[in-house]
Amino acid sequence: MALSEHFGPDVQVAVDEVHVRYRTASDDAGLRRSLPRWQRAANRVIGREPTVLVRALAGVSLVARAGDAVGIVGLNGSGKSTLLRIIAGLEHPDRGQARARSTPVLLGVNAALLPELSGRQNVHLGCLAMGMTPAQAEAAYPTVVEVAGIGASIHRPMKTYSSGMAARLKFAIAAASEPQILLIDEALATGDAAFRDRSEERMKLLRQNAGCVFLVSHAAKTVEETCTRAIWLHHGRVVTDGPAYEVAQAYRWWAWNLAKGETEKAAGLLEDAFRQGVDTQIVLSPADATHVVPRHARR
Repeated sequence: MALSEHFGPDVQVAVDEVHVRYRTASDDAGLRRSLPRWQRAANRVIGREPTVLVRALAGVSLVARAGDAVGIVGLNGSGKSTLLRIIAGLEHPDRGQARARSTPVLLGVNAALLPELSGRQNVHLGCLAMGMTPAQAEAAYPTVVEVAGIGASIHRPMKTYSSGMAARLKFAIAAASEPQILLIDEALATGDAAFRDRSEERMKLLRQNAGCVFLVSHAAKTVEETCTRAIWLHHGRVVTDGPAYEVAQAYRWWAWNLAKGETEKAAGLLEDAFRQGVDTQIVLSPADATHVVPRHARR
């Protein structure tokens, strides 16, 4: 079944039939043996491994509206981070388009933080890098410190931070700019319960201000607790897109069976989830097609 989605005034992001694929080296002995003899000999001479085609995204379509908090779940290699980078405009799809009404902020990329500087200095630097004035950066500082919750460490060089502390500070900086579209990759999984509460409150405030949030996480429970909606990706394809609780529960049950070695049952659950999913078709009005340019417009 297909669902047509119009790019109306409340739509913040539309991803339309996006495909991303690339070739990468592989040391698979079986793949090496399958090559013609002349090619195996040539590879040995030049020291090159055979390559495989990786389909990072295979026809992904979705729509995110103002106030949405969209969680993206899936195993490693399912295309979650690639999808965020496409929405942010950092990668070019081989086919399809991603459109956004404003510039998305991808956590950890837009904030140009320097390890030699203190957290305090990096707060000001990160806020300025996202377009704030010096006065706005100064005003945002107390809120950033409160959300990050790293205490006196804010005065130490960032190179002394753990990965979790750095991620928390980056989230706090990115959220301080109050972007209309915030893209978060795993950051909320690095903190304690108090940080998760503060970050959830911050995300709720962003959504109330007519923004939308995308959260990539391996932890389905995090998505279940912090998002309004969830998308399950598998090998670059959308398995299902729906209410966060329902999608997260389905994904967790499938992943549990897979981890326990119940491969046949897991395969059946995955097949059922694909069958129950709904394909999204993006419909652009002539005005939208003219004014809302793709994030990855080629020159």
